[in-house]
Amino acid sequence: MNKVIIITGASSGFGKAVAERLAKGGHKVYGICRRAMDNNAITYMQGDVRDSERIKQIVKEIYEKEQRIDVLINNAGMGIGGALEMAKIEEIQTQMGVNFMGCVNMCQQVLPYMRKQRHGRIINLSSIGGVMGLPYQGFYSASKFAIEGFSEALSAEVKGFGITVSMVEPGDFATNFTASRKNSESTLNDPDYGPIYKRSLGLIEKEENGGLSPDVLARKIEKIVDARHPRLRYVVANFEQWLSVVLKRFIPGNWFVNILVDYYKTKP
Repeated sequence: MNKVIIITGASSGFGKAVAERLAKGGHKVYGICRRAMDNNAITYMQGDVRDSERIKQIVKEIYEKEQRIDVLINNAGMGIGGALEMAKIEEIQTQMGVNFMGCVNMCQQVLPYMRKQRHGRIINLSSIGGVMGLPYQGFYSASKFAIEGFSEALSAEVKGFGITVSMVEPGDFATNFTASRKNSESTLNDPDYGPIYKRSLGLIEKEENGGLSPDVLARKIEKIVDARHPRLRYVVANFEQWLSVVLKRFIPGNWFVNILVDYYKTKP
């Protein structure tokens, strides 16, 4: 059965790949993004996920036109890199606002319609950074940890209404996320943190640029959309990153932190 699907951050990266694949599969796809887009197969609607009034209007328009909303995919996100100590309040608010509060806002606007129709599927994009605190990406990790807790609680609250909630936890993928990352000037200019961050950032960007194709994630999400009984969590990553997620569950916390220190070379 073809579904009515809303996906945020649909103009590039994961969002674009997922939207195009789902539209090709015959689904009616509405893409929400901040800039104007044109695609005959996808209906793009311009809006910022942090703007509750605009999102409320968009969701209402979609429901009135289609008389149902089957799937919401919360994909919109961004990254600000730098030392936690050096982060400015504006940077923290932007990071948490887009990645976490944007997800919350979308869910709150879509859920009344899903409850009314007694069915629906929500897929929230988390990250392997949502199950481990990544150095120099700490507030990005915090935003994804927040999505993890929110999604787990939400799943328990809405299951009785016929609504399922899933999280997708991607590892490194070759998208424009790397080029779009904002870097903390305070961190770069600090005599202690600056050299370490630049070294760590080089490792981070190398892994991202050599990562999996967004099409891999698009195929996985297509399967989740069509699944009869979707799982709560899906890790989508290369073997090494998948193993790190599994390993974290079984070894002492200090040991895992030491692994992160060695891997990201965070010692002066």
